Amino acid sequence: MWYLCVFYHRLLDYRKPEVESLADLFGAFEDKRRPGNRVLQWRLPQHHHPDSPFYFVDLPSEDVAENVANRSILVKGIYELWGEGGSYEELEEAVKSYPDERKLPYLGSESTFKITVDSFGKVMSLLEQNERIRGLSYIPFKGRVNLKNPDHNFWLMETDDTATNNGLPPVAQRRIFFGREVGGADRKLLPTYQLKSRNYLGPTAMDAEMAFLMANQAQAAPGKLVYDPFVGMGSILVSAAHFGAMTMGADIDIRVVRDERGPDCNVWSNFKQYGLPMPIALLRADNNLPPWRPGLKEVFDAIICDPPYGVRAGGRKSGGRKLLKGVIGPYTVPDDKRADHIPSTAPYSLAECVHDLLDLAARMLVIGGRLVFFYPVLREEDSCEEHFPEHPCFELVATSEQILSSRYSRVLLTMLKTSSYTEELALAAWMKHLEFRENHSKWLEEGNNLHSSVFSPADVHHSGDSKLSKESKPKYRGKYV
Repeated sequence: MWYLCVFYHRLLDYRKPEVESLADLFGAFEDKRRPGNRVLQWRLPQHHHPDSPFYFVDLPSEDVAENVANRSILVKGIYELWGEGGSYEELEEAVKSYPDERKLPYLGSESTFKITVDSFGKVMSLLEQNERIRGLSYIPFKGRVNLKNPDHNFWLMETDDTATNNGLPPVAQRRIFFGREVGGADRKLLPTYQLKSRNYLGPTAMDAEMAFLMANQAQAAPGKLVYDPFVGMGSILVSAAHFGAMTMGADIDIRVVRDERGPDCNVWSNFKQYGLPMPIALLRADNNLPPWRPGLKEVFDAIICDPPYGVRAGGRKSGGRKLLKGVIGPYTVPDDKRADHIPSTAPYSLAECVHDLLDLAARMLVIGGRLVFFYPVLREEDSCEEHFPEHPCFELVATSEQILSSRYSRVLLTMLKTSSYTEELALAAWMKHLEFRENHSKWLEEGNNLHSSVFSPADVHHSGDSKLSKESKPKYRGKYV
């Protein structure tokens, strides 16, 4: 059945992938192992721009639509559309022609209702809203009005014909929608989990909204075990725990998994602050030298992380420069110094970090498990799939780009494990890694650096014939759009 899906005007590339991941979680697709079956049918309303917040989506049942809307972060609401039109006369005709067997169960005298008037691209006064509601007198409502806790919530939504540039996606003609609300996002959890109220916070903490989106992409749910190999402040695991998942994390910095700033200011205290179940374990572990015993496979249902790729924090691995170069040999820490010992570390390149992450996920994820992580993209390059890391055990399900500056963006990659880990696939993955590492090394040999490319002035690295001159994505008012 087709429903009207109305998004918040934020994070435009993340909207459809989140809905499709949640639809898969709530049983919209029959075959769980074939990503090609995980794409919903979408269509735009008449005269609407692709960046419009209004979309029609085909979902198998109202239960799925309700669960998706209530769990989503970016869906404002999903509605059973009773009618639409370019004018209120067309809307009235459309509503009257909608089948009575679909309308009458929600119009009876035993139920309560509420009508909400909303608009996109303009602001309507209270007087205008009341006039719009009185204009719906042709709908035979028999129940009582209840503005606080109605049985049924109806929405009248109107878009402005934004021919002028007002900072929003253009709409060629005005469009009016009327429908019954099936479900809507609870955005109140974002102020609850906002970073500024956290007991334990650091410079690499993931924004609450983005952390919840990542958890939705990974389909975190009760009974699932979610792992973050770069746990840091624990923000991603907090969002997964909010949705009922069991959590586990690791970090190379021993101070993270210990009481870094005291017993009431650490990763554990963030879970305690929100009354969430504590992680099963937080390990001091190196992603380059994973601690798992040989033969251990398919433990985690999802791996969610934000790898250190050198913008806010650089990657580190065990060893130290002298040890890796062979200047000194392996050593044993004396017993009297182990309690306060911080192991030496060395730089950890992006190519090596991504390869280790994919190898970890290929070994430790169950079939059908999801790997969700951010990958940096310089916008003078073509941000197409051939630049993304690959692994023969995985299919790329979704890519969502967030533009952070004129030349730098990060892409949220969602990968689905479709094959069991074997030595043959590991060898094929190593060959793909060598190609990926070679391309990355050539980029570095040309004098590039991700950190400097992000934070240096544009005219230092780019000439007038740069690929940045290609048509870029439209800019809309609002943060993180």
